[in-house]
Amino acid sequence: MSRRNFSEVSTPGRIGIVVGGIVQVAFAFLAFWDLWHRPAANVKGPKLAWVPVLLVNWIGPASYFLFGIKR
Repeated sequence: MSRRNFSEVSTPGRIGIVVGGIVQVAFAFLAFWDLWHRPAANVKGPKLAWVPVLLVNWIGPASYFLFGIKR
């Protein structure tokens, strides 16, 4: 199976890729923003330990919002 270039993808496929990328970057930005502004007492574990976790595509920000915030 050969890889296709971005220019070989259909227009709806390109739109989906771009929108997915924008949503992923926005999700990561929101997680970083929340981590930066949230007091350390409200975060499970050290805040600096969450920085590399947040860099993992969808899983990092999702795990931060699900498991990293004290409720």
